[in-house]
Amino acid sequence: MSKVFVVGFGPGDREHMTEQAVRALEGADVLCGYTTYLDLLRPLFPEKETYTTPMTRELDRCRWALETAKEGKTVALLCSGDPGVYGMAGPLLELASEIAPEVEIEVIPGVTAALSGAALLGAPLMHDFCVLSLSDLLTSWAEIENRLRHAALGGFVLCLYNPASHRRKDHLRRACDVLLEVLPPETVCGWARSVGREGEDHGVLTLAGLGDFPADMFTTVFVGVPGTRLLAGRMVTPRGYERKR
Repeated sequence: MSKVFVVGFGPGDREHMTEQAVRALEGADVLCGYTTYLDLLRPLFPEKETYTTPMTRELDRCRWALETAKEGKTVALLCSGDPGVYGMAGPLLELASEIAPEVEIEVIPGVTAALSGAALLGAPLMHDFCVLSLSDLLTSWAEIENRLRHAALGGFVLCLYNPASHRRKDHLRRACDVLLEVLPPETVCGWARSVGREGEDHGVLTLAGLGDFPADMFTTVFVGVPGTRLLAGRMVTPRGYERKR
């Protein structure tokens, strides 16, 4: 059978995986993914054949998964969080249409950091929200700034992926500078790090202090709207249910 499962496994532990994801991983002949992802899952599936590549080799992984599926093996292409949110579902489907249209592809959703991080913080995403990445590897910084500004003007709660890295140490501060053109400095914000993994942590702060927060690639940042409140230490964006009464 020529098939590739694109599996979103959430943060990486069994507790946060869907049963659909577990069945796909159990049914695959080989697990394919970024080295760190395989390190997370190998203890759960020690008998599985694996294929790994380092970061930035996404298309190599997709190509290998498709070629291996064409040989008759069932492949699970791994994604942390959800494969359709900054994941591998898109590039795999694009490449498959060119080189392996006969391979069946099934996308298995997973719990993405926007959802798992929001749950730690309380209920920041109760109203309309945007998910944006601060990585400028594939998107120019000018375009990122434009999206930040318009999302803030539109009144959306923001969930920011990839807020910082060794190469991009000042991107979160630069993003906050843009947001402060629109939002008041006392806007409630939050962060969640290593959700569902060792070292899990989270906290709340204001937009005025967010620019100096030491975020990293394992951190997801949440920026509220003027109506977002801090209730007993939890970040809450009211949707307006009280008005129905």
